[in-house]
Amino acid sequence: MMKFTPDSRISNRFFHHGVLVLFNILLLGGLYFAVESPDVKYKWSMSTAYVSLLLLGATLLTGPLNILRRQRNPVSTDLRRDIGIWSGIVGLAHVAIGWQVHMGNMLLYFFEEDKLTKELSLRADLFGFANYTGLAGGIILVLLLALSNDLSLRKLKAPRWKYWQRWNYLFYVLVVVHGVSYQVIESRKLPYPLLLAALILPVLVIQFRGFSHY
Repeated sequence: MMKFTPDSRISNRFFHHGVLVLFNILLLGGLYFAVESPDVKYKWSMSTAYVSLLLLGATLLTGPLNILRRQRNPVSTDLRRDIGIWSGIVGLAHVAIGWQVHMGNMLLYFFEEDKLTKELSLRADLFGFANYTGLAGGIILVLLLALSNDLSLRKLKAPRWKYWQRWNYLFYVLVVVHGVSYQVIESRKLPYPLLLAALILPVLVIQFRGFSHY
């Protein structure tokens, strides 16, 4: 069995991040030019949304794939963590860009303004629901990113660290609900619903198979 030294681990992580940077540049750029819209912010919002979802799905596949291949499923691996970090970076970019696409005032993503009194009230429509789930997901994402390091793992110890990392599943559900809601809100045409389904369904299927073999 190959033994990893601290130097080899650092080299591997540099390699991971180098590959992930290149992957993100190519995929984000490709999706940006593929989205048909004159709005630059909308194009970046769409490209960051789908790329972050792809990377997030990849982090959820490593565990069940190990189970299905009857391999050891460690508490944490550098590759899964590094993919998760880039999923988080691209996801936060999506949040920052997305809040500038539909409204001039960020509060209007979550509140409705009375045209006469100018008073704000919580949105009770699908647009508000989609943004509430996106905001909740963003908060969890910040937490997960803060935990994605060796120091947090050492301080919390494996069981507690793993407990907080499992919030990744709730985060994924919120992201899926958020994404599906926006498909409806914007009445998106093909190929966007197919692309969303292609990113979600394999993760759900493999997660279910892994759980059934656990």
